[in-house]
Amino acid sequence: MKQPLFISLAVAGALGLAIAWVDSRPSWDDTGISVIMIFAAAACCGFLSRQRPWLIGIATGIWIPLHAIVTDHNFGSILAIIPALVGAYAGYLTYRLLSGN
Repeated sequence: MKQPLFISLAVAGALGLAIAWVDSRPSWDDTGISVIMIFAAAACCGFLSRQRPWLIGIATGIWIPLHAIVTDHNFGSILAIIPALVGAYAGYLTYRLLSGN
């Protein structure tokens, strides 16, 4: 049974927001770990949601660019959405392959 999309979006958004909070700390300077966390969170949510992976990816990955654009006017951080989208589609396709749908 599929869970409602709003629950998946809420979980994806909360995970992305938590990762963005950690990434915004002054003592945190490890972009690679942030990228892996964004990818993993989006992949898990894409696997569990099984619907609209593009929306799950955006809900997970929008928070880091949003913070960087508002505080530092850094529009290059929009690239953080890419690992979130790739992760969400990887999770979605993994479910499709394992379930045979």
